Amino acid sequence: MITQKVPTDHARESYSSLVFELGEMAPGPTRLRVPPPAEVMARVPYWKFHGFGIERRRAEVIITAARSARRLEETLGMSAEAASARLQAFPGVGPWTAAKVAQVALGDADAVPIGDYHLPHLVGFAFEGTARSTDERMLELLEPYRGHRSRVIRLLLLAGIRPPRFGPRLVVPDIRRA
Repeated sequence: MITQKVPTDHARESYSSLVFELGEMAPGPTRLRVPPPAEVMARVPYWKFHGFGIERRRAEVIITAARSARRLEETLGMSAEAASARLQAFPGVGPWTAAKVAQVALGDADAVPIGDYHLPHLVGFAFEGTARSTDERMLELLEPYRGHRSRVIRLLLLAGIRPPRFGPRLVVPDIRRA
């Protein structure tokens, strides 16, 4: 949910700040921190997230999810379709977020994040050499790999394939300095 509608680098920085501030030290000799448990996240006021570069809308989605952790954890035993429907029943969680959660937390090898800005272009470029594509065309190109579409996307990303870029990069205002 932290990665919604922001560049990946910004999301990673926000997540690292959040874990550093609210997480705990991991057991063992290594200086690692673990993410805070849902009980902690559920009690954090939305304005505290501003210090991590997370605006109110995304903060409220995180807080709501943390308060409903038990219901979300039930998705582990559901079919992919039922889990996606449960995730999308939460305010602020759409198909993109549900697919990203399914990929990572549920191990869904077929989850495709619809609505991603870059993925259709990546898939179109890798399979057809086109600089720009759409979600619909991406799904058509990935259809022969049904059951493994998430894996195919991951392999394309790991291969370093990048479509041409057009225009300047998106600048995200830093709410910590606002």
